[in-house]
Amino acid sequence: MNPLARELNEIIYSANPYTLEMLSKVGQNLFFPKGILTQSAEAKEKAFKYNATIGMAMEKGQLMYLPSIMGLLPGFKPEEALAYAPSYGIPLLREAWKKEILRKNPSLGSKEISLPVVTQAITHGLSVVGDMWIDPGDMVLIPDKTWGNYNMIFGVRRNAQMVSYPLFSGHVLDINSFNSCINEIANKTKKIVVILNFPNNPTGYSPSKKEALSIAEILLKQAEKENNIIALCDDAYFGLVYEEGIMEESIFALLSGLHPRILAIKLDAATKENFVWGLRVGFITYGTTVKNEARSFYEALEKKTAGCVRGSISNASRLSQEIILRNLTSPSYLDEKQQKYLVLKERAEEIKRLLATGKYDQNMEAYSFNSGYFMCVKVKGVKAEDLRLYLLDKYGIGVISLGDTDIRIAFSCVDKENLQDLFDTIDVAISELKKR
Repeated sequence: MNPLARELNEIIYSANPYTLEMLSKVGQNLFFPKGILTQSAEAKEKAFKYNATIGMAMEKGQLMYLPSIMGLLPGFKPEEALAYAPSYGIPLLREAWKKEILRKNPSLGSKEISLPVVTQAITHGLSVVGDMWIDPGDMVLIPDKTWGNYNMIFGVRRNAQMVSYPLFSGHVLDINSFNSCINEIANKTKKIVVILNFPNNPTGYSPSKKEALSIAEILLKQAEKENNIIALCDDAYFGLVYEEGIMEESIFALLSGLHPRILAIKLDAATKENFVWGLRVGFITYGTTVKNEARSFYEALEKKTAGCVRGSISNASRLSQEIILRNLTSPSYLDEKQQKYLVLKERAEEIKRLLATGKYDQNMEAYSFNSGYFMCVKVKGVKAEDLRLYLLDKYGIGVISLGDTDIRIAFSCVDKENLQDLFDTIDVAISELKKR
């Protein structure tokens, strides 16, 4: 093992030995190298005459650039747009996002959490988490209605065992099934990985405050039984909650600092929250209970995480990070977000109104939804894939089929005034397929 990795492991162990147990073999061996990056950083500080260290081209003491590129980026300096970013992410952006986490999750209060490490959006963040925390054979608990890429990231790439439970019991979360599956996993292993994706993709469901507390209580009981819990909080659609009584904070806030054997990992991205999907800026943040001084513990995890980023993509886009940083510090930022939130909320409310009329009951049944970009319906009497193709070929309407019976509808893509036509057409298409 590299001495730098051993040193980080000792820091982690002294503050929370269970966290060290949870790290994968890769995670235990990860470190942040002191090679070219460290030497370049030292040269940037001290090389007052010539700096011949880093792999960028310079001209007259400035970054070399093509005018045709910089001409597309008014308002940015070449070093803001074209230079490498640190593998950790731009320091000011990391600080700004942590402030956002604390602002949006006030119940975190004085709890110690890490400084976020920047990733190339959540998909890359999950891949980093997979490398750091998942060994082949580890059991990962997911709901039956879930984002398909989890299996690719954890099941295929990390060879984990994906275990599913029913997301719903009627119109609420199936807490009993969640608890039963946790107990079954606990009978086989002392390391339990749980994916908590709210608002859920594909259903657009977020738990009530009571349901969120129940989830936290179940995980706490397992930790008290000396099981290690890794709670992956995929908060891709965070903040887009449209009903009263729904948990508006991340479940990360409940789990952070709850027990030394519970490691909460928050996966964020500006992509959906700030409507900048292609900029691909995400964040990994850790929260648990530690002994002694928490900062050195979290810095050790941050170094391992940055080492994993370094070993995969080197660093996320500098330009994207600079754009998000300016966005977060814009005086109109919160007002702009509120305006777009209200647009999506009105669409969700319009779908609720349409479904409440009962006119579609013969052909479809909606799953509970209260947040996010999506909602799902269970179609009656036809196969979901047949319906998807029929809608596409005859009516020019695209939806996603999930299994035999479900389709996902992204109301994020459809204006409010077109929603009735969309649902009317889906209803007609189901009736037509039934007659075939």
